[in-house]
Amino acid sequence: MTDRPALDVVIVNWNGGSLLRACLASLAAARDAAAVQVTVVDNASTDGSAETLPALPRPLRLIQNAANLGFGRACDQGAAAGDAPAILFLNPDTQVAPDALGVALAALTADRRTGIVGARLVDPDGRTARSCARAPSALGLVGRALALDRLGLVRPHFLREWDHAEDRAVDQVMGAFLMIRRDLFRALGGFDPRFFVYWEDADLCARARAAGFAVRHVAGAVAHHVGQGTTRQVRARRLFYFLRSQILYAGKHHGAGTALALAAASFGAQVPLRLALALARRSPREAAEVLRAAGLLAAALPGLVPDLLRAARARRAA
Repeated sequence: MTDRPALDVVIVNWNGGSLLRACLASLAAARDAAAVQVTVVDNASTDGSAETLPALPRPLRLIQNAANLGFGRACDQGAAAGDAPAILFLNPDTQVAPDALGVALAALTADRRTGIVGARLVDPDGRTARSCARAPSALGLVGRALALDRLGLVRPHFLREWDHAEDRAVDQVMGAFLMIRRDLFRALGGFDPRFFVYWEDADLCARARAAGFAVRHVAGAVAHHVGQGTTRQVRARRLFYFLRSQILYAGKHHGAGTALALAAASFGAQVPLRLALALARRSPREAAEVLRAAGLLAAALPGLVPDLLRAARARRAA
């Protein structure tokens, strides 16, 4: 097909296995499939998941990286390969409902001030996931790292008190299904590649709102989401990247002091709490994974300092 697609769908795959094929099958069955160009960016999978992929109305575009470049950088690769006016970043552990793409795209284009939309994510048990979040404040980041949200002293990150049953503007939608205007994505410079995985969606939504665009949850666009479908394979690195990325986010948006406080809270509260829970479950393997993640974070901290200093300079310049 030579006509320009209405939507580019970018899927970053890393050992997605059958999840990736199920995701692509749902896209092939979508009502608007003929107007959708799908790009799979494979981050050096070793399970053969990027081979023998199902057919789509438009020939699937496959980008194969020799190494795992991380989620954000691979998303930027996939986005650069297309030219549709809207881009959907979709996790391989999702399956979209037949009308989800059209409903989300209509919501994105209905108001020029809307820059990003997200879908209603449904878990494997059929329950609506609480997937929209508040903009992370400095107090909220540190407070949640200290588990103060469990005591009701700071608000939780995700909007758990809201059933996600209607459309509304929110601070953040999850990167599992994140649709954005291409011109806005280009103006923002895409995802920040420093976030290897996790928190890159919070950062992109924060920058979109700072640029004057709304982020909206679209309840009528439904996607089934397994959650941690590929990263659950590497628990230690999953926890490491989560902790590292939240420190990067804190430094970028709230300054080096907040980032350092969050790093201290990570070692003083988050890691010990996860370790205690693993031991309470009598899971020495899980406890070892937590300790390994802490070691990875300790080794990475010196390398984070230049990023925090650059973020501090950028905040002062702004």
